Amino acid sequence: MKIGIIGEGAIGRYVCKHLGPPHVLLVQPGKLNATAEDGAQRVSNVASVPADTDLMVDCAGHSALIEHGPAILERGVDLVTVSVGALADEDVHDRLLKAAKRGGARLLLANGAIGALDCLTAARVGGLSEVIYTGRKPPAGWKGSAAEDKLNLDALTEPAIHFEGGARQASLRYPKNANVAAAVALAGAGFDATQVRLVADPGIAENIHEIQAAGTFGSFSFRIEGRALPDNPRSSALAAMSVVAAIARERSDIVI
Repeated sequence: MKIGIIGEGAIGRYVCKHLGPPHVLLVQPGKLNATAEDGAQRVSNVASVPADTDLMVDCAGHSALIEHGPAILERGVDLVTVSVGALADEDVHDRLLKAAKRGGARLLLANGAIGALDCLTAARVGGLSEVIYTGRKPPAGWKGSAAEDKLNLDALTEPAIHFEGGARQASLRYPKNANVAAAVALAGAGFDATQVRLVADPGIAENIHEIQAAGTFGSFSFRIEGRALPDNPRSSALAAMSVVAAIARERSDIVI
């Protein structure tokens, strides 16, 4: 399988480390002349991606998915992404869906920094009556986000909620922080029925994600304390691992 990667950040480097050099790197025009130690072909647009590419992997965030995703899917190339929050924008969602249908390709959503999504997807079949996602990060983890409009992050001495509402609103208001909320919504009750609570907590050092769900199946709760990648404190290690796992599933003859 010939794999192309969009972006060369912490997640992209992690994927390359575990899967080997990519077939092609889709990068910003200004980075075309950078030295590629892995020998990958560098291109700046989808039209230049080699025709024999089997799978593209978005490791560059919402803007890259919005810019390149439709063209990749229209070419009939499957695309793996962790930029799940971008789908909260209904226009973006529809553009990607229509492009996938035209190209006969699939947009594959990696689990990202959370688990239990398979359980949510199964529970959705029987009907979900409640899904609540709570995201807790140290105050520094919310810097540069809408949390700064609500809280003095440097002065917190106890946990403080800075957002409480639906998953669609959370995903759009926190594009760099709420991919997990979007993944939970898409796996379960949908953007408008999934409730989200975002918390800045000075008493923790890791990002904590919690899901509570109830329905005809019964109920469950799930909690994960996630660490960041060593070379980028804003990138979830589990999110990077989920990309590698998604690619491995595409390569595998037996899929779980």
